[in-house]
Amino acid sequence: MPLLFRAFVVLHILCGSVGLVSFWLPVVSRKGGRTHRNWGNVFTGAMLATGSAAVGISLCTLVDPLGCHPHLAGRTDPRLGTFDAALIRGIFGWMMLYLAVLTVNLAWYARQCVLNQRQHARNRAAFNLSLQAALLVLAVNCAWQGAALQQPLLCGMSLIGFATVATNVAFIAARAPGRQRWLQEHIKGGIGAGISVYTAFFAFGAVRLVPALALNAYLWAIPLAVGLTLIVYHQQRVRRQQTASPATGP
Repeated sequence: MPLLFRAFVVLHILCGSVGLVSFWLPVVSRKGGRTHRNWGNVFTGAMLATGSAAVGISLCTLVDPLGCHPHLAGRTDPRLGTFDAALIRGIFGWMMLYLAVLTVNLAWYARQCVLNQRQHARNRAAFNLSLQAALLVLAVNCAWQGAALQQPLLCGMSLIGFATVATNVAFIAARAPGRQRWLQEHIKGGIGAGISVYTAFFAFGAVRLVPALALNAYLWAIPLAVGLTLIVYHQQRVRRQQTASPATGP
């Protein structure tokens, strides 16, 4: 199991590194231009691969928490307590599985919003709906694990999943969404996936040096605050453009 775990970690780091860099090119480039489309595809592919590798990491941890994380076993932190099998499984197993599916969900959803902008009913494809159901179940479980382990951050992180599922399903279920609604949802999904990869970089990456930083609220808050600011900014731009040119098609 540790060997398979390390293979997933290597894949996760490689693909995640591509995602960390490629995220900014679609954000700052002209929307709809070649650079935006090409690097958006690179970012989406990197996020899907990164999230899939994280699923493998989390499943290995759930099966063998101490074997996969021997550097944590037995360490004690005054805030977190002792890193025993239960704590490692909760943070690096269940929470990572939740975040991995959140990443895949957002990246896939953002891509589907673009592909199906003129055929909205296709957003109700089985895989897209299955990702919403899976994320909802894992968000509930993340909150449950946080309560059981007395780790409020896990409970707080689950709120992102609930909000993601609620807004995704509201758009998917809409019979006639607004003319530019697909673009606003695409922005939310794409930048949301970026928030996820930077959160993993700051939070889970830091655990190799200082294990207690895995649940440091400030490290989790930085990418979330930056990402939400970008989402609001770009969605407001879309609304202003729509108001300025109401006759323009999608």
